[in-house]
Amino acid sequence: MSTQPAPAPLLIACALGIERLALRGGDRGQAGGPVTVLRTGMGPEAAEVSVARVLAHPELAGAAVLATGFCAGLAPGMHPGDLVVAEETRHPRGTVRCVGTDLLVEELVRAVPGSTVHTGPLTGSDHVVRGHERSELFATGAIAVDMESAATLLSAVREGERPVAAVRVVVDAPEHELVRIGTVRGGISAFRVLRSVLPAFYEWHRSLLLPRR
Repeated sequence: MSTQPAPAPLLIACALGIERLALRGGDRGQAGGPVTVLRTGMGPEAAEVSVARVLAHPELAGAAVLATGFCAGLAPGMHPGDLVVAEETRHPRGTVRCVGTDLLVEELVRAVPGSTVHTGPLTGSDHVVRGHERSELFATGAIAVDMESAATLLSAVREGERPVAAVRVVVDAPEHELVRIGTVRGGISAFRVLRSVLPAFYEWHRSLLLPRR
C-alpha cells in the first residue's frame, strides 16, 4: 500500500502587527498543506533573518513562500486598496522571479470583487519612500515598493528551491501619500483588502507542483 507524500507547507510572511491582524486565522486556512503566518518585523534585515530561521525548521522544508502586506504604489493613478502582484522582486543582491502570477491575479479578482490588480516588478527599499524617490523608482520599471518582500523572497530561495510570490496592497500612492505607511488611519481600505486575500493565497498554494525532495 503506497504512502501519500505529506502536503507541502505554505509560509505567508508579513512585517507589521496590523498586517498580521488582517491575516488573522490564516494559519487555520484551507490551503494545499499546513500554513504558517510569520510576522518578520519591519525592514529587509528583519525579514531576511526571520524567514531564514523559520525555513530552517524541518517541517517547513520545501515550503512555498508568499510575501504580503502593504506597499507604496509608484505608478500614477494607483489608489489605496489596489493590489500588486509581483512578477519579480528586486533586491540589491538579486532579482527573484515569482511563480503563478496569472493565477494569483485571477484568484484575487474573485476574492476581492471590484479590486484593481496591477502586475509588474516590486522593488525593495530599506526605508519609506517619498516624493521624488518614488518617481525615480518608477523610472526603473518598478510599479511598487516595500521594505520586506524582496528580502523575504531572496532569503527563501537561498534556503532551497521553492515556489515564491509576493502580493501587496497599496496603502499610499503618488496622489495619495500617507504620513506614515504603517498607519491604519487613511489606509483602512488597504486593511480591508488585505483581510480578504487569503482565499486567493490558498488557491495559489493548491495549484503548485512543488519539486519532489
